[in-house]
Amino acid sequence: MAWGNMMSYFSLPNFRAIFQGRVRQAGMQTHTIKSHGAKIARDHLHDWLILLLLVVIEVILFVMHPFYRFVGKDMMTDLKYPLKGNTVPVWTVPLYAVLLPVAVFLLVYIRRKDVYDLHHSILGLLFSVLITAVITDAIKNALGWPRPDFFWRCFPDGKELFDRWGNVICHGKGSDVKEGHKSFPSGHTSWSFAGLGFLSLYLSGKIKAFDRKGHVAKLCIVFLPLLAASLVAISRVDDYWHHWQDVFAGGLLGLIVAAFCYSQMGTLCIFPSFGGVTCQYQCGAVDECT
Repeated sequence: MAWGNMMSYFSLPNFRAIFQGRVRQAGMQTHTIKSHGAKIARDHLHDWLILLLLVVIEVILFVMHPFYRFVGKDMMTDLKYPLKGNTVPVWTVPLYAVLLPVAVFLLVYIRRKDVYDLHHSILGLLFSVLITAVITDAIKNALGWPRPDFFWRCFPDGKELFDRWGNVICHGKGSDVKEGHKSFPSGHTSWSFAGLGFLSLYLSGKIKAFDRKGHVAKLCIVFLPLLAASLVAISRVDDYWHHWQDVFAGGLLGLIVAAFCYSQMGTLCIFPSFGGVTCQYQCGAVDECT
């Protein structure tokens, strides 16, 4: 009997009801891109301009040289890890941190025809990722902390060279040395938790994961994006591109920014049982989450 109840929970009609929300049941008018898209674009033009500004700032920070921190001979003991490639390539980060959540938002829009939900979700996601990226790269450049594999970036032939003050004189490839001073915090990790963390919050609101009705399976859906982000973070330590402190700080940064950005996209509909909260956008337009 218990197994039958679990299988019925994962049935197509049940998931369809979850993502449709109660908008149709309340007989409310749908809001599509065609009918309300232009109005939303006008109302939030300033938000998109700020996003464009964040993109420009991020590009500038990315091409800037970091602070070349003093790295002495006694520090090299902890910086001699092997120089490896990326288990998770850089080009894949925007795919799973941005495009994957957007694909989920579009699927929900197809079912519910709520352009407000679609727009606010995409806007919140982009703010989450870009704010996180700007903060991450600003700290990277200002701190200039060496990566665990810094020795081999600086001395690819293994021959150490130091100046009169004991600081390294690198003769490695310029781009490798530059990248070697960008350890803290982890960009892969902060991007992952900013994008997938936002998706996790979005899903928790959509499926009412914390409605206290005992559906533990909902938590599996909510935690799946966080698990993926955590695995990316672990890969950064395994590849010796980051210290554990780098990925911890990056994950915390991404989650905090994601939570703040999600809360700005309407009522934070995660714990709907608190006083019958009205949850706009996250649980359907003016839908009582009780």
